[in-house]
Amino acid sequence: MIIAAVVVIVLLVFWAISIHNNIIRASNRCDNAWAAIDTQLQRRNDLIPNLVNTVKGYATHESKTFEAVTSARAAVANAHTPEEKMQASGTLSNALTNLFAVVENYPELKANQNFLELQAELTDTENRLSYARLSYNDVVMNYNNIIAVFPNNLLAGGRSPRTSFQVTDESARQAPNVQF
Repeated sequence: MIIAAVVVIVLLVFWAISIHNNIIRASNRCDNAWAAIDTQLQRRNDLIPNLVNTVKGYATHESKTFEAVTSARAAVANAHTPEEKMQASGTLSNALTNLFAVVENYPELKANQNFLELQAELTDTENRLSYARLSYNDVVMNYNNIIAVFPNNLLAGGRSPRTSFQVTDESARQAPNVQF
């Protein structure tokens, strides 16, 4: 009888350790997926000054648009929490959409090789960022499910659910009207 009780206790301890380890692994996957988003946000931030300078050479009287992009870029760089970065990223995406709308008024700029290369690189970065967001949201959903279901929630140690990366600005959900 004592041996059976010891076996049950040992099994319960191993079961609790397994649940705890699954929670830690899920949390680490969230951190890793967020790092991928952060990398792409930084890559995008690094491209923007070159893009703005190229456009400035052609569209000198569009200062409000340039200021909006520069300000939004600074907000992303100064954001510390994932929530702040999500908000700032949405603002920057809107500012970039406006910048590309301005470009439509300057056909000679659309033919500039440097601009075309920067635009292609920014498009590639946006695609990578989109994929990183999807991956992040998947691992966040998995983590949130792990800590919410019974009996894992008993061993989650009061861990809070993570926030998925959502578009917070409704205008960012609408595709820009771009004509070439």
